[in-house]
Amino acid sequence: MDTLAPRLAGARFLDLFAGAGGVGLEAISRGAAQATFVERDARAIAALRANVATLELEASVRVQRGDVLRELTALYRDGERFDLVFLDPPYEAGLLETTLETLGGGGLLMAEGWVIAQHFTKRAPAPTVGALVAFRTRRFGETTLTFYRAGPRSP
Repeated sequence: MDTLAPRLAGARFLDLFAGAGGVGLEAISRGAAQATFVERDARAIAALRANVATLELEASVRVQRGDVLRELTALYRDGERFDLVFLDPPYEAGLLETTLETLGGGGLLMAEGWVIAQHFTKRAPAPTVGALVAFRTRRFGETTLTFYRAGPRSP
C-alpha cells in the first residue's frame, strides 16, 4: 500500500477477488474516494459487508457478488472507470491471466490507471497483456506484486 499511497488521494479503487475486503478498505483509509469490491464467496461477502458496516463506509463502497469476469463486463457496461485495480485471484484457479486479459482489453481503467496483480513469484504473468504493460514488481517471498499501466495503443 505504501507504493500506492501517492496515487490514492481521491482514487476510485477496484478490489477483485476481494475476500473480506482488506486491500480496498485499506485504500479507503489512505484516501481513496471510493472502492468497489467483487467477490463470489457468500461467507467472504458477509464478512466484507460486516467490515464495511463496522467502519461506517457504506457511502464509499460498492459490493458486487459474483464471478469476477462477468462483473467486470457489467462494470464496463455501467460506465464504471477506476484509477487503481487490485487483483488477488486464487492461485491455482488460472484466473490471473484471464482477468488481466479482460482488464487489458481496455475500458475500465482511467487514462493514468494502474493494475496490481498478486501472484506466486514462480508464476509471473506476461509483461504485456493487451493494453497493459508491466513496469514494476515487488517481491515478498513466494508472493509478488506486478504493476501494470496502459501502454501505447496500436493504430
